[in-house]
Amino acid sequence: MKADYKNWVPKGMVLGTLAVTCVLLVIAMILGIKSVLGIVFLVLMVLSALGTLWMFLMYKAFSYNGTRQMSRHIIEGVSSYVKIPDGGKCLDVGCGSGALSIACAKKNPGAQIIGIDRWGKEYASFSKNLCESNSVAEGVNNTSFQQGDACKLDFNDESFDAVTSNYVYHNIPSKDRQAILLETLRTLKKGGTFAIHDIMSKSKYGDMESFVEKLKTMGYEDVRLIDTTNGMFMNKWESTWMGLTGSAILMGRK
Repeated sequence: MKADYKNWVPKGMVLGTLAVTCVLLVIAMILGIKSVLGIVFLVLMVLSALGTLWMFLMYKAFSYNGTRQMSRHIIEGVSSYVKIPDGGKCLDVGCGSGALSIACAKKNPGAQIIGIDRWGKEYASFSKNLCESNSVAEGVNNTSFQQGDACKLDFNDESFDAVTSNYVYHNIPSKDRQAILLETLRTLKKGGTFAIHDIMSKSKYGDMESFVEKLKTMGYEDVRLIDTTNGMFMNKWESTWMGLTGSAILMGRK
């Protein structure tokens, strides 16, 4: 049995845009490129083809079995920052297919990792059953998974020794993602650590440097914002064409 972490770019999305491109091409050919309407559909077809190419390249880059394996590289990198004492508990917010939860479980065999996700229709291939199957395939028994909402966590204050997340919060429609971060940190015990990786650009998160200073005034220690587009997980060019500019790990101790 082999773990299947799927792909962060769903294959159905790639095939769907390819199908749209083909339909637009057929319509353009039927209308004729000499007609105004035909030209309009031809332009739409070209734009759809470019979108399909972009998603296909993303799909290849994120594939766990491909050459680049960016997903695997990121998961291993983020999990290396998660330190949990024996007997402790860690919360992985937005666990998806269980990749980060399982990586943390492997590196911290004496701790319990709890992964939560809403497993929505946007990522229909991800599920609680998939996470559990992947845990079995990887031979770890210190993980558990449950339904959860990152905006309103069903856990008491100071419940965990560590919290982590990877590329989750930017997908949540919100005008204040810093508030979502604070909701996550609310569940962290005094002395607990956090490592949260996301696209923390100003357009998505606001001024994160000011947020780092805010956490320090709240009593958090060793708070850092680590740029992961400087060769750590990807280079600047990759982060640009993939739409990952601003990727960074927010880490520290409560």
